[in-house]
Amino acid sequence: MTDEIVVKDSNGTVLGDGDSVTLIKDLKVKGTPVTLKRGTLVKNIRLTDDADEIECNVEKVRGLVLRTEFLKKA
Repeated sequence: MTDEIVVKDSNGTVLGDGDSVTLIKDLKVKGTPVTLKRGTLVKNIRLTDDADEIECNVEKVRGLVLRTEFLKKA
């Protein structure tokens, strides 16, 4: 029996690998001077082993991990 992880955005919409999401809040990226603004489109996300986190690449930041509570499906 495999327990598949279901990843949902802040509105409860199911997310999958390769989806695009939009930020719903300004986020400061730790360790960099970059602040991601609300409304930023993040393309081609990757799911992780944690249902509350996704991996993505944004602007100048590569390998970024974002919490799903700050995202909505685009």
